[in-house]
Amino acid sequence: MNSTKEDELPPYIVPPCPRPPNIIYEDDQLLLVNKPEFLLTVPGRHPLNQDCLITRIQATHPTASVVHRLDLDTSGILIVPLDKSAHAHISRQFQERTIEKTYHAIVHGVPNPDSGSIDLPIAPDWQNRPRQVISQDRGKKALTHYQLIEAKGTKKSRLLLQPVTGRSHQLRIHLASIGHPILGCDMYAHHEALAMSARLMLHAHRIELEHPGTGNRFSGEAPLPF
Repeated sequence: MNSTKEDELPPYIVPPCPRPPNIIYEDDQLLLVNKPEFLLTVPGRHPLNQDCLITRIQATHPTASVVHRLDLDTSGILIVPLDKSAHAHISRQFQERTIEKTYHAIVHGVPNPDSGSIDLPIAPDWQNRPRQVISQDRGKKALTHYQLIEAKGTKKSRLLLQPVTGRSHQLRIHLASIGHPILGCDMYAHHEALAMSARLMLHAHRIELEHPGTGNRFSGEAPLPF
């Protein structure tokens, strides 16, 4: 039986996250939750990586389910459905790309132009999982809009990001691909950008969707941690 590079690596054990997820909004059908960085959204495969946001939420809301995720390193807002009909309704909105997501990031350097779109297809890097790669041949369409909010000298800047698609690591690899990696990114940042922050400087700040109960547009925000 052939082993992969991933099989040969020692398992990654997530350090304990002492901060709890914070419920921003609650009704009978859904929660809006602020996930801290370094907390998994769902349990990992390793038995020691079972602590996660959904397990903690289900302790008080046993019908809660997962309809989308944030990376371990990313903080910010998540929608948590509380019944099957809400889950199906919200899942359909993600598939139809009618849910609007806004992130804040601190990146290396200052983009020029100060706003634009990154339209580069993304595919798994099978030899270096879980990394992704830009691939015109086998990548799936990935589109990110960005806008400069504030330049902090010449070494770093704050960007507002609006991903249209939801590919794995999309914001990280898109920004790295234009020469402005997110500070603290241990997968795609160069050494200087990685060393400039102890955490990934990426936060899911705002989300807007159609409420599954009322049908009205509905939004929430997770306070900026940086």
